[in-house]
Amino acid sequence: MEHFLLATTKQIITLLIYLTFGGLTVLLTVFVAYLQRRPDLKIWHKADLDAEFTAESTVADFSEYVQLEEKLFRQLEERVYNEIKPVDRHHLNRFNPGSMTDPNRWQHNWNRTFELSHNGPEAGVLLLHGMSDAPYSLRHIGLHLHKAGATVIGLRIPGHGTAPSGLVDMHWHDMTGAVKLAMHHLQKTCAGKPLYIIGYSNGSALAVHYALSVLGDDSLPKAEGLVLVSPAIGVTRLAAFAVWQARLGHLLGLDKLAWNSIEVEYDPFKYNSFAVNAGDQVYRLTSEIQNLLAKNSEAGILGQLPPMLAFQSVVDTTVSTSALTTGLFGKLPAGGHELVLFDINRKNEAAKFFNDAPQSFLDSLLNSADLSYALSLVANGNTEKSQVHVLHKEENKAEVNSLPLAVAWPENIHSLSHIALPFPKSDPLYGENSSAENPGVHLGNIVMLGERGVLKIPASAMLRLRWNPFYSYVEQRIFDFIRLEKP
Repeated sequence: MEHFLLATTKQIITLLIYLTFGGLTVLLTVFVAYLQRRPDLKIWHKADLDAEFTAESTVADFSEYVQLEEKLFRQLEERVYNEIKPVDRHHLNRFNPGSMTDPNRWQHNWNRTFELSHNGPEAGVLLLHGMSDAPYSLRHIGLHLHKAGATVIGLRIPGHGTAPSGLVDMHWHDMTGAVKLAMHHLQKTCAGKPLYIIGYSNGSALAVHYALSVLGDDSLPKAEGLVLVSPAIGVTRLAAFAVWQARLGHLLGLDKLAWNSIEVEYDPFKYNSFAVNAGDQVYRLTSEIQNLLAKNSEAGILGQLPPMLAFQSVVDTTVSTSALTTGLFGKLPAGGHELVLFDINRKNEAAKFFNDAPQSFLDSLLNSADLSYALSLVANGNTEKSQVHVLHKEENKAEVNSLPLAVAWPENIHSLSHIALPFPKSDPLYGENSSAENPGVHLGNIVMLGERGVLKIPASAMLRLRWNPFYSYVEQRIFDFIRLEKP
């Protein structure tokens, strides 16, 4: 009897193992089949542009980085622009020469690294754009800072500004290596003047990583301060597992599995398709930031970090707002840091339909008397008024002061978005109004009402606000932080 029970138990366990394995196999097969039904990959998803900078490149300085970039863009023309098929030669394709979204139609191609110099600068500023973006995303603040006397470098981060295929194999070490080259160049050209880094999204993560790395490396130029816009400090853990999707695709010879999204490339200065590897590298970079925070905290040198000024919408589907407070600001000793949050528009009817209203999160911050950083909240506060004010409290203080701003929420906007913060209403591509500077498609105020499923562009992309109604406040705070007079 005992032998019979033992044998029966083994059979049941074996059956369960087979059923589990079979079920997982079926689910995996369905998942792969679903991903394979997406649009076919194009030449810009597959092109190998091997002139891209990597951490192993024999590039000695920033000037050689720019020289290598010139070779890279020649490859882009030869291997992508000149090779697209007739079916892809339509007016929405940025890789179709002369199309309405071709970045070369612009007077300046803002996909490239740019340097705005002064013989005797007041300061040096390095601009670091986000993942899948280009130097265009911070060019507005860069141009104004240059007018105010700063030497400005808008760095094209490796893997960006060319074709989405650049995101498939790039590594976060490539990005941090390029940042170091740019900072060394900025130090040489600014002759002892203060240096600052302004980062947007993943560019903020690169800025924080650099500042933390300086604490353990005296050979790196020090920044006087960091400005972080929609900073990518915390991302979902799914990003760490998503890389297995790409690995499975490589194993099976299915290239589509290397992509989270495969979209029409209608934006001249941002990839719309997104490689799995890109999310994985952001996750690895932010994980390394946590390692450096712990290491430098244990060494007792976190207090040497330069002041940080961060701007963040309380609702953001790209990065975690709460992770910014717990994963960065909450770990820093007092040191002149400030977090500026933008609340939702509480007068807008759409606010009633939010999945998760941010009120409890905001209350926990405003009611805390022991924050090691200053906190500012830009809000209209209730459903009666569109006019906004700033609720501000100093570090380690309970008192909250209110300062009115001469600006109000636009009637038809319920919140900011991750991508909106660095762009003014007047931006020629993403702003509300058209501009003569933009010779092609204007993406800022397209209203697409009609039947679903008939557009080349995903409707969800058109729902995201692309410009910041409070940009003037952001810009003024940046000028004050860098100690320059706004022109």
